[in-house]
Amino acid sequence: MIELNNESGVDVDTERLVQLATFALDALRIHPQAELSILLVDEETMSAYHEKFMGEPGPTDVLSFPMDELRAPEADEEPPIGLLGDIVLCPTVTAAQAADSDRTPEEEADYLLIHGLLHLLGHDHAEPAEKKVMFDLNDKIIDAWTASRD
Repeated sequence: MIELNNESGVDVDTERLVQLATFALDALRIHPQAELSILLVDEETMSAYHEKFMGEPGPTDVLSFPMDELRAPEADEEPPIGLLGDIVLCPTVTAAQAADSDRTPEEEADYLLIHGLLHLLGHDHAEPAEKKVMFDLNDKIIDAWTASRD
């Protein structure tokens, strides 16, 4: 179950984000009853979260708060069910940085939503090997999502 709340004050295609999250959870074989919360916030709120939880000043694009520490199952395992956690996105920040990534604001939000989701599932990018795995998987999901919509 995916719950999305837009408290950003910005017009965002929330239905598209829910569809993408659903697509990604299916692709990663997460149980359809696993719970995910997506919150879109303004820069002031994101700055407060960024400082409180990460000790960093100013707004950021995405934050992830895992709950049950679910992981994508191996081929011979059952899909996990439980609370995935919360993804917090700041649409004004994602839109502002989109050009730096050669993406549209919508594509940047898509990319960062998947990035946040992968963090909820235990992926990280602190080490080069972890980063490659995480970013390759992010790209694979986005590419499959894009192909499914063509």
